[in-house]
Order: sequence, then C-alpha cells, then structure tokens
Amino acid sequence: MTWVVEQKRSWAEWAAMRVLQVGPIPTHLAVIMDGNRRYARQKQRDTLSGHTQGFHKLAEVLSWCRDLGIRHVTAYAFSIENFKRSKSEVDGLLNLAKEKFALILEEQDKLAEHGVCISFLGKLSLLPESIQKMAAQAMLATRHNNQFFLNLAVAYTGSEEITSAVQELAVGVAEDRLKSSDVNEEALEACLYGSGNRDPDLLVRTSGEHRLSDFLLWQSAYSCLFFTKVLWPDFSIWHLFGAVFFYQRQYHTLAAARREALAQRCRTIEERDLEQCRSQHGDKVTHEHLAAQVAARTARLQSFLDHRKKQQLAYLYKLSSLTVMEQENKVEESQLL
Repeated sequence: MTWVVEQKRSWAEWAAMRVLQVGPIPTHLAVIMDGNRRYARQKQRDTLSGHTQGFHKLAEVLSWCRDLGIRHVTAYAFSIENFKRSKSEVDGLLNLAKEKFALILEEQDKLAEHGVCISFLGKLSLLPESIQKMAAQAMLATRHNNQFFLNLAVAYTGSEEITSAVQELAVGVAEDRLKSSDVNEEALEACLYGSGNRDPDLLVRTSGEHRLSDFLLWQSAYSCLFFTKVLWPDFSIWHLFGAVFFYQRQYHTLAAARREALAQRCRTIEERDLEQCRSQHGDKVTHEHLAAQVAARTARLQSFLDHRKKQQLAYLYKLSSLTVMEQENKVEESQLL
C-alpha cells in the first residue's frame, strides 16, 4: 500500500468529474469509514483484513479527491470508544495503524512531492508510545506541505475534543493570558484539534448508519450529511461522485445557513464587546472605546493561540525524540534534495 495512489481514470470518470466541476466542489470532505467488520464477515475473513481493506480504500479516496479538487480530507480512523472492543481487535487495529504510520515516514519524499500535509486529531496520549512517536514524526515531517491536507482522527471523539478546548481556555484565563469575557465561540473553535481547517463542507458515512458517532460535532453543524448503505471497503469513485452531486443540490441552502450563523456569532461578539465597554465607561461609550476593546481582545486571543501553538510544537518534538534543531535540519535537507 502507498499513501499516494496514482490511478488512471476511465473516460467516463473524467467526464463525470468535468461535469461536477462546473458546480461547487467541497473544499473539505469528512468521512466516517464504517463497515469494515461487516465487509470482512461477508467475505468470510478475519476482522483485521476488513480494517486493512479500509486503509487501502482511504488511500484510493484521497487520490479521487485530489483529482476532483477536494483539498482537505478528515477521516475517522479510530474512536476512543473503539478501545472498548475486544483486546485482539484493538491490538490488531493498533498494529495496523503502526504499520501505516511507518509507511508515512517511508514515503516522506513522495508526500512532499504531492504537497501532502498529515495531521492527527485526538488524544494521542491514549495511544502506545511507539505510535505517538510515529504520529509526531509524521506531522513534523509533513507540516510544511500545503497542497493537500489529510487529518486522521485517532483516539478521537467530538465530545473529548470540545472538553479539551474548554479546558485549554480555562487554563488561559487562570494564567491571565485571557479574560473570562474573551471566551466565546470564536475562541473555543480556535482551540479545537483541527483549528485552522475549514469546517467540513460534506460529511460522508458509509454502511447505512445515520448518525455521527461523536465525530466532528462542533465542525459539522452546517455540513452536508450524506449517508450511503455501501460498506467502506466497497466505496467507489461513483459513490463519491454521488455524494458531491448531493452536496451541490444542498449547496445554496447550506451556504445561507452558514452566513446567518456567522452573522449571528458576530452580533453576539459585538454585543459582548459593547457590554464590556459599558462596564468600564458607563453609557458614554465611543467608537474609540469599542475599537480599543476589540483590539485588546483580539491581541490577547492571538497571543494565547501563539503560545498554544508553540506548546503543541514542543510537545510533538518531545514525542518524536528529536530536538527542534535536528528536525529543522531534516526539513532543510529535504527541501534541498
């Protein structure tokens, strides 16, 4: 298996792509890769073979997305809830993940050639140390690539993600990096695991289940949800085309809902800023007072986020067992080759 699959498209596939590209193409696709175990049972194989086929299918889907113009993909690879499965299945999944993460490191040059940046979303501390190390090395090795973005949700649930973001903001307030009045939807969103990514335009779930299973709960509020009965290993390029066509039919309604939600968020933040100004200056609030309040809040949040980013980077360096200098030297060497 390779993470960068290069396939020749049939005439019919290229024709379908061209027709779809006349309309809006989702920038960010999220997928719940469900049905691997049922696929294995149908084929009378062991469960792990189904998960292996699932990884192969993900690599294929990434190639379809690149050709179609979808630049961001977030895949639900391993939920925190999956740790409750049998020990043999969990061990098999973790060993498979270790094998595929090692392949990322082997294919660094190929990933750089195609501009693929890989991130892992989730509570990495729940994973074995060897996998944590590989995940950190993969993120550091690909973080400067900027053509295609793959997010793998591993040891992840949306509930845990939101809880973690709230905890980070609470620490920021406790350390006096933020004021309690700075905590709003914008600040919380910036502390989610996938911060910096656009929210998914289209979320696809296979296997016939019609639920999110604690995946991207915050980010998918205004996503187009597409459910299909096909099992994930059987998912084809035509199923993806069908999902994109469904998204295009819903596009204007979703876009309008997103604009209204953003406008409401802006109004709420403006009202809170005005309230803070009134608490300091009474009813004689001027445009200068309001501008100063907005500037101060924005500066505090940016400083907090910059500090958070440095901490995250230091954490990755620690997990990868590389010093900052060693890793930067590796990046420079790869760029010169």
